Amino acid sequence: MGSRLSSVARLTGAAVAAGVVAAAIALPAVGGTGAMFVSASEDLGIKPQQLKEPPLAEKTTVLDAKGNEIATFYEEYRENVSLDEIADIMKTAIISIEDYRFYEHGAIDIEGTVRALAKNLSSGGIAQGGSSITQQYVKQVLLNSATTTEEKNAALEASYARKLNELRYAMAIEEKYTKDQILEKYLNIAYFGASAYGVEAAAKRFFGVTAAELSLPQAATLAGAVQDPNMTDPNRGKKFQARLLERRNVVLDRMAELKKITPEQAAEAKATKLGYKGTGLPGGCGASNVPYFCMYVRNEILSNPDFGKTKKARAQFLNRGGLTIQTTIDPKMQKAAEQAIKKHVYPSDDPVASEALVQPGTGEIKAMAASRKYGNSRRKNEMSYNVVADAVHGGGIGFQAGSTFKVFTLLTALKQGMKINEGFTVGSGFRAPYYSSFKNCKGERVGDPTHTVHNDEGGGGFKSLSTGTWGSVNTFFLTLEQKVGLCETVETAKSLGIKRSDGQKLQEYETFTLGINEMDPVTVATAYAGIAARGKYCRPMAITKITDRNGKVTDYKPKCKQVIDPEVTDAAASIMEGVFTKGTMAGVGGIGRPVAGKTGTTDDQATAWFAGFTPDLAGAVSIGDPRGAVTHKLNNITIGGRYYGSVFGASIPGPIFNDTMKVALKGVPPTDFTPINSERFGGCGQSCQPRRQVDPDFGDENPDGQLDEANVGTVQDQ
Repeated sequence: MGSRLSSVARLTGAAVAAGVVAAAIALPAVGGTGAMFVSASEDLGIKPQQLKEPPLAEKTTVLDAKGNEIATFYEEYRENVSLDEIADIMKTAIISIEDYRFYEHGAIDIEGTVRALAKNLSSGGIAQGGSSITQQYVKQVLLNSATTTEEKNAALEASYARKLNELRYAMAIEEKYTKDQILEKYLNIAYFGASAYGVEAAAKRFFGVTAAELSLPQAATLAGAVQDPNMTDPNRGKKFQARLLERRNVVLDRMAELKKITPEQAAEAKATKLGYKGTGLPGGCGASNVPYFCMYVRNEILSNPDFGKTKKARAQFLNRGGLTIQTTIDPKMQKAAEQAIKKHVYPSDDPVASEALVQPGTGEIKAMAASRKYGNSRRKNEMSYNVVADAVHGGGIGFQAGSTFKVFTLLTALKQGMKINEGFTVGSGFRAPYYSSFKNCKGERVGDPTHTVHNDEGGGGFKSLSTGTWGSVNTFFLTLEQKVGLCETVETAKSLGIKRSDGQKLQEYETFTLGINEMDPVTVATAYAGIAARGKYCRPMAITKITDRNGKVTDYKPKCKQVIDPEVTDAAASIMEGVFTKGTMAGVGGIGRPVAGKTGTTDDQATAWFAGFTPDLAGAVSIGDPRGAVTHKLNNITIGGRYYGSVFGASIPGPIFNDTMKVALKGVPPTDFTPINSERFGGCGQSCQPRRQVDPDFGDENPDGQLDEANVGTVQDQ
């Protein structure tokens, strides 16, 4: 013993580590007689060292509001299972090829390590592992917990120093767990290739069965794969599958040699084909039945500090956490939106229609749908970004929102005390009197006396808040915005969550009220939901509850704030109800219950919108050409098999909204809007319509019959 120790003391560098291992393995194993090993290991400093075992990366499951699975996310495709959920033949196969004396030795396998040491010393490096399953588990834990390239390299380096550290950790693992527990942990952490981590994921990926259902040849295949999973990855092609088949047969021969199976069983199994199925990996938004909402949820977690202080922490939380995420998406309402869009716009059409439904008072997103399927295939006309949402949630630049923005000017006028029948006479064109006629929120003069904005169908005359809204008269709203203030209108919009889809600052020009800013349906629907909720704005909400791998539940509540006087929104809703009966949606009609809304069409029909609400549900629909709405306008075009000379908000988006609402709210008792405070907002105050302009079709108002919703003027026009 003394000579053995003195010889170790004379070694230096890598030789020291080699000598330590040699000295250790020359003694009885832990779990055997053990006394001499314990004594010598203490002298050599080989003492158990506790290993940090962070939770394994597990898949996260996403559920809809009814508890149905809609997506899974993961960094490593893994499904942890208990040992009794793994076929006995799988346990036998992995032990036979990796560590046949697993249940007999301790932290280190004397026979295997002596054999490996002899080979390594003769080759001058690490040529043969000889690691026990416990040591392999330790290595996998170190690799999985590595957060830097240096740590990963250290976990994989071929050195005696690493082997010695593994041994120290393995000794502690053997003291901490039973053999069955160690085997279970190893089978759940091991990588088998084809992006499958753990035996359950591998069984499903390779053969389309669970780990409990594995047959002899299948078990031998998986047992053979763990040695070098990258070089035997069957998903990489025939050459790799051939290597895996060869490796499977090695395992079968070894099992027969150890008498775990008969030679006949081995021969029969070797005669079978590899049988690799390459079952598609679950999860990802491409595999979801609600891909755009799936993208929203994923990006909400990755971007929201509520789910982690850093982006890296949030990504690990989502992809490694083994979470169950309950969301707001309602399958009935989602189906209603999908069917309504499908009725009016084909997936093969160049323009794309998209719709979002949001619940007033909570901000819960109930549906997100688009006419095109999510994917990367140009041939199939698929979309690879979230056309329903903003850039933060995987979307693009959005589409100009058109006359849906006139509502924010209407609200501002009502906030400042104007009455629903109050107004002024306007012409068929509007030109700012001075540069100072409009000032943005920085106080800069942004009026444009050099440019005239026209009504789409000409006309003018006296317009009130009501008739101007019903007819969506451009010149009226520019005059109104001049009166109430551009910045004041912008602030009203911002209070309801309005922000550009691309994340840039809102463009604050005189044509703000005409919807020159690019928006997404989620943002617009949420703003209108704030009006439906009587001025209570709630941030868009997609996640209601998260349950972690340990069963801990975190509930997420709506984030709401009263931003507008309820009576102001009551008056606005009362006016907007008239859009369906006396305005731009009169030809389309209502939905059989109280409903309010606003059409929107941009300059020369570049894009078209409709946004509206009942007290129970709000929605926004947009349509535009993602190739570029300015250069690919909605004129002289066939959409959904129907020809349109020009597409307006009431042409396609309005009918989509109506069809959606009728189905989405089926079975929900109708709710009335809160009546307008007539004393506060009724009548016309000082600015009444001149009597000579009475129109019999509109009572004491005269909208001149023009239903104009085109927005002339863009940022470039300023």
